[in-house]
Amino acid sequence: MANFIPFKGLRYNNEKISDLSNVTTPPYDIISPSAQEEYYNTHPNNVIRLELSKELEGDNETNNKYTRAASTLESWLKDQTLVFESEPALYLYEQIFTLKNGVTKSFKGFIGLVELEEFSKGIVLPHEETLSKAKTDRFNLMSTTYSNFSQIFSLYLDPERKIGAIIDDISKAAPDITFTSTENIIQNLWIITESSVINEVRGILKDKQLFIADGHHRYETALNFRNKLREENPDYSQDDLFNYVMMMLVDMDDPGLVVFPTHRLIKDIAGFDENSLAEKLQEDFHVEKIMAEPSQNHLSEVIEQELTKRNKDKVFALYTGENYYYLLTLKNSDIMSKMLPDQSLAYRNLDVSVLHTVILEKILGIDKENMANQKNLTYTRNPLEAIEWIKNGSFQCSFLLNATKVFEIKDVSLANEKMPQKSTYFYPKLVTGLVMNKFR
Repeated sequence: MANFIPFKGLRYNNEKISDLSNVTTPPYDIISPSAQEEYYNTHPNNVIRLELSKELEGDNETNNKYTRAASTLESWLKDQTLVFESEPALYLYEQIFTLKNGVTKSFKGFIGLVELEEFSKGIVLPHEETLSKAKTDRFNLMSTTYSNFSQIFSLYLDPERKIGAIIDDISKAAPDITFTSTENIIQNLWIITESSVINEVRGILKDKQLFIADGHHRYETALNFRNKLREENPDYSQDDLFNYVMMMLVDMDDPGLVVFPTHRLIKDIAGFDENSLAEKLQEDFHVEKIMAEPSQNHLSEVIEQELTKRNKDKVFALYTGENYYYLLTLKNSDIMSKMLPDQSLAYRNLDVSVLHTVILEKILGIDKENMANQKNLTYTRNPLEAIEWIKNGSFQCSFLLNATKVFEIKDVSLANEKMPQKSTYFYPKLVTGLVMNKFR
């Protein structure tokens, strides 16, 4: 099913850039304006100038952040700041990281090019809804640079660990590239050009379905851009690289996979009243009001621990800015069958589906269009922000929840459905600028 091929990756010239930590970044969609400025100042060749160039006063159709990214790319190619691999390769990529509880984890996967396929073919499967604004941004960047600067992150099933055995064998050798990025994450890369190894990996993956974990906007953009180029070039070849997109593939059962929750913050609800909300919640939830102990300096950590202890239930925390929080446990999952009769059991069983359907829509009146436009809803991965932003009055309340489980992503994808936006946050994010794909 999946056509996974090697490619001549575009990488920083190690004769010019000795420390990749100075020139790489996280993916564009988690970079704040202040972080963008910081990356700009870190190094004149930081990939931020390609992936997320600054908007400047006076920008127009012919001079803007996208045209500047293209000009910068051509300049770096000309002076060999960036160089292509001498022959087609697959790249084995590893991240080693430590969670805040002190546990160290790692995961490994292959970077290569995957042939673009419509979701309807069931080869590449999405799990999350997308936003049109982000897709327009990525399309504009692709239109000027003809490049993928970051990898889409996808999962596959390999119960017999056939690919896992290949990965174990390759990683016995020292990596070709290693450095430590932000948050003290070790980044390792092995460059594989041996045709026998490449063909073995490709042969195993050809029967696999790929589940997009991170990068839905980039995948849909690549599909749209491919279709545009096919229309403009009716004599195109199937081997043309615009038919492919750069992707990192990881075993869904890799023990190093970590998914964080994304919490919801509510604002600008007319007539918002905490007591009224708590009363309405009692119809469908067991509502516990839990006082915060004076010694608990980090209420967010207390809430996280309590949610984790009860993660077999559909449970949420509601915070309204006081010295207490509410713990909400769904009384009966039958309500999801009544409210979403046309959705699959996999979709109805998601914590985020319960939160959106029963609380945000039914009780607070925040419909799907409102959520998509983020009129009354904002997201944060940081549980501390979900507390502090309520305390300082920026928002009226927040809902904290447990993370979506990896198997739930698979189940929803196989049901040909998509989760609500911001249902998953894989950690750590893949590094942008480690290896890139220029397809024209």
